[in-house]
Amino acid sequence: MATVGTSYPRNKIKVLLLENISDAAVRELEAAGYANVERASGALSEAELVKAVKGVHLLGIRSKTKVTREVIEAADKLLAVGCFCIGVNQVDLQAATEKGVAVFNAPYSNTRSVAELIIGLCVMLIRRIADKNAAAHSGVWLKESKGSFELRGKTLGIIGYGNIGSQVSTMAEAMGMQVIYYDAATKLPLGNARQIRELRDLLRRSDIVTLHVPSDVTTRNMIDADAFKSMKKGAIFLNYSRGDVVDLDALAKALKTGKISGAAVDVFPEEPERTGDKFESVLQHLPNVILTPHIGGSTEEAQGNIGMDVTAKLIKYLDFGTSEGSHTVPPVNLPPQAGTHRILHIHRNIPGVLGEINSRLSERGINILGQYLKTNDAIGYVILDVESKLSKAAFELLKDVPGTVKSRMVY
Repeated sequence: MATVGTSYPRNKIKVLLLENISDAAVRELEAAGYANVERASGALSEAELVKAVKGVHLLGIRSKTKVTREVIEAADKLLAVGCFCIGVNQVDLQAATEKGVAVFNAPYSNTRSVAELIIGLCVMLIRRIADKNAAAHSGVWLKESKGSFELRGKTLGIIGYGNIGSQVSTMAEAMGMQVIYYDAATKLPLGNARQIRELRDLLRRSDIVTLHVPSDVTTRNMIDADAFKSMKKGAIFLNYSRGDVVDLDALAKALKTGKISGAAVDVFPEEPERTGDKFESVLQHLPNVILTPHIGGSTEEAQGNIGMDVTAKLIKYLDFGTSEGSHTVPPVNLPPQAGTHRILHIHRNIPGVLGEINSRLSERGINILGQYLKTNDAIGYVILDVESKLSKAAFELLKDVPGTVKSRMVY
């Protein structure tokens, strides 16, 4: 991917990958010259990570590892964090922003895997396969059609019409379902899907309800006891989004009373740290309930795609300073120019920094051949291409500009 040599030798860039990140990520890093990679199979606790992150330039995690402010403060060389998953809520983004640490993720790479599983679960639940499977395993031949239906003609209510929700919509229509959706923003429908303005209206109309929303102040416990009361008697409910958006006690009660006839849940308010750890939930041992261990996007194809997607963003950031896709560093993409050296400068978003940078370089007769600045509420990010013969002098001048958070010469 890289076409120029970086100022800092790639083999000295220390990479730490946790939680069984795909081999595809390692192959991409090694192909780009970043061979100093350490891997760990599981998540690390905060105390373990505080020790492990010292001297690390790139940190790769999935959903279990928590990158707290304490971790970021301890990371003396950290340039970027790669979240090899959809979300970034496991990272303290404010702390990362203040330290000029870029945070990348892969919001689209496992969309298909989740969507396929949702459709499969809808079939399993509406046919009550979970109950029939359990009966067969216990030696009971439960051959009956009562309470077993087709998906065709049923109404699917999708809460959250983003990347996953919209793909579920398309696949559900192919199964002959009617699709309605609720989203906080106005979204153009795919196919014959229709947007419903009120959440309670969607709940009243749907035979099956599936959630695909992020976790934030507007969504936490959005499906509570009152929401379940609004649903059709015998409706089916799925949550493959975030664990804190559903009141599980209310769901358990709705299942026990028959208000909800079946459910599939993949995410929980509190989840075990490691594979094999003990798991407990109020939904265990209830009829027609499918519980999965946060594996909605866990296919080999999805993990490979995520590995390549996040790694490509990390390499572009290291090699060229490209920050598109970052949740912390403002998005900047300046094509490389021949015969120049590139300097990256991250600073607090205070007035006059760019003017100070330009005046310092101008006073020393250093010509800026390319420059791009973008800011967010907390920091500003400048990419500068300067004449190669004066790049070291330019770099030294920029390191002590007031407000500087981090400065790096790329090539």
